[in-house]
Amino acid sequence: MSPVVQIEYCTQCRWLPRAAWLAQELLTTFETELGELSLKPGTGGVFVVRVDDEVVWDRKEQGFPEPTAVKRAVRDRVAPGKPLGHSDRSAAAE
Repeated sequence: MSPVVQIEYCTQCRWLPRAAWLAQELLTTFETELGELSLKPGTGGVFVVRVDDEVVWDRKEQGFPEPTAVKRAVRDRVAPGKPLGHSDRSAAAE
């Protein structure tokens, strides 16, 4: 079964555009690896990315994610070893 990614975002904070942009980035990067990607409206400042119900990014603990950081976290769960091009090179420089 293909992995499912969920991005839960705060509607009160108007974070739908940010969630939709991140969803587009993930769907473009993992075109064949993901079975589904959903956006889940939430409240209370939530911005959480999950892969198969496992939290891989939580804004309250880690701040707003850079797309490369989320791509690496998702890649490590859905396609270990998949090269991410410039995203991997910038991680090596950290």
